[in-house]
Amino acid sequence: MLIGVPLETVAGETRVAVTPETAKKLVAQGHTVRIQRGAGVAASAADEAYTAVGAELTDAAGAFGCELVLKVRAPQAEEVGRMKPGTVLVGMLNPFDAQGLQRLASAGITGFALEAAPRITRAQSMDVLSSQANIAGYKAVMIAANVYQRFFPMLMTAAGTVKAARVVVLGVGVAGLQAIATAKRLGAVIEASDVRPSVKEQVESLGAKFIDVPYETQEEREAAEGVGGYARPMPQSWLDRQKAEVAKRVAQADVVITTALIPGRPAPRLVSAEMVRSMKPGSVIVDLAAAQGGNCELTEPGRTVVQHGVHIVGETNLPALVAADASSLYARNVLDFLKLILTKEGGLKIDLDDEIVAACRVTANGEVTRR
Repeated sequence: MLIGVPLETVAGETRVAVTPETAKKLVAQGHTVRIQRGAGVAASAADEAYTAVGAELTDAAGAFGCELVLKVRAPQAEEVGRMKPGTVLVGMLNPFDAQGLQRLASAGITGFALEAAPRITRAQSMDVLSSQANIAGYKAVMIAANVYQRFFPMLMTAAGTVKAARVVVLGVGVAGLQAIATAKRLGAVIEASDVRPSVKEQVESLGAKFIDVPYETQEEREAAEGVGGYARPMPQSWLDRQKAEVAKRVAQADVVITTALIPGRPAPRLVSAEMVRSMKPGSVIVDLAAAQGGNCELTEPGRTVVQHGVHIVGETNLPALVAADASSLYARNVLDFLKLILTKEGGLKIDLDDEIVAACRVTANGEVTRR
């Protein structure tokens, strides 16, 4: 199989879909891997590292002209035009981007969106959302520690005692749990909130306190359980009570990290302008949901702003700020997915009886297959 790996051209994207480690394994399996020159440089993977393991260097046309194209982000319009009808494309193609999927379908491309993989045990090794969210949670805390003008841990010095930073994490998925663990390692005092009651034990096991909001109706309880590992929109009655409880904690916090996202929907608003005004000058909010509108009402995607004395970080691609490890994990996710669609003889076999393959396929035969 002729496999192409183009340079990512989306602004700020530094990751690469294949690392020298995974390129070596693909070459060992008998595939020809063509890497666009410079594709891995921003992720600390030099061109020489690829050629050393048997990959070939090429230009953009050569990478997009392969039978199988591996990417991090969905191709832009001009990049779609470089791919031949019948090309198989694997990457984070955003299965909720109807226009983007239609563009791929119209070009005759068979697309596999790795974000659409089902939350089942067999798919864990190819779960790109989890691998990248884990990095985002870590980096969010490191950014917060850098912006915050005080220490995170409690320090007892000859000049006096410095109190530990109070951190509030809103949304306890993979990113939120990693944020808690990282902030704990830095010595902060942490509280966390999530609509799902099942995460309380996980939060407490990491040394944080769970902000508990009781459920008053069966509707609230069922919504809180979520679907497939994701939260569902909660009834307004519960949201009002949660908002009041969270507002108290936010007002006392030094750092707030928000991670709440529902696939295919705008990010829920968890931190209002009024809550920001209640925070102490010098406090920090890192909004991991900035790319989908933000959990904070005052977030400006792609920018760090100061509102009412509070620094609000709206970085939209945190994993790209840890490009080497983010690429390493993502490339392994891709490699594990390829095991499902590549034969030992080096050919392509798309088995739609496999629930992972079927779920990830978003375009085929000129049509959008995910609705």
